[in-house]
Amino acid sequence: MYIEDQSYNAIDFTSNKLLNGDYNFCKFINCKFLGLDLSDFHFSDCEFFDCDLSLVKLLNTFLSDIKFVNCKMLGLYFEDCNNFNFNVQFEDCILDESSFYKVNLKDTKFINSKVRETDFSEAILTGSLFDNCDLSGAKFEKTELVKSDFRSAYNFSIDPNSNNIKKAKFSKLELSGLLDIYDITIE
Repeated sequence: MYIEDQSYNAIDFTSNKLLNGDYNFCKFINCKFLGLDLSDFHFSDCEFFDCDLSLVKLLNTFLSDIKFVNCKMLGLYFEDCNNFNFNVQFEDCILDESSFYKVNLKDTKFINSKVRETDFSEAILTGSLFDNCDLSGAKFEKTELVKSDFRSAYNFSIDPNSNNIKKAKFSKLELSGLLDIYDITIE
C-alpha cells in the first residue's frame, strides 16, 4: 500500500492499527506507537511531531529523510533498520537507551535532545552535530567522529584512543569528557 501526503493527528496506533505500507511525505502529530512492530514499513520524507515511539521494533524498517521533533523514543534499535538511504534528524527528542550500533549517521543532527545510555559503537558520525545534547552514559567505541560537533554537548565520555575524533569540535568547558579514561581530577 502506498500512502502520500497524509497527516495523522492524535491517533493511538496501539489500538488503531497502522497499515503496513510505504508512507511518503506524511506527518504524524501527537501519535502513539508505543511498542508497535514497524518491521518492513517504509517511511520517506516523513515528519513525526510529539509522538511516542518507545520500544518500537524496527526490523528492516526503511527511514529516509525522516525528522523527529519532540518525540519520546526510548529503547529503539536503529541498527535493525534497512540501511539503504537511512537518514534521520532529531530535535527535542528523548532517545535514551537506544542503539545506533554500526549505523551510518553521517551529517545527522541531534538538537536539544537527551541521548543518554545510547550505544554509538562502531557508528559513522562523520560531520554530525550534537547541539545542546545530554550524552551521559552514551557509548562511543570504535566510532567515526571525524568533523563531528560536540561544542554544546555535555555529560559525554569519549576515549580519543578508541575513536576517530580527527577535526571534531569540542568546547573547552567540556574537555573533561575526553579525559575520563585517565581518572584525573580537573578543577
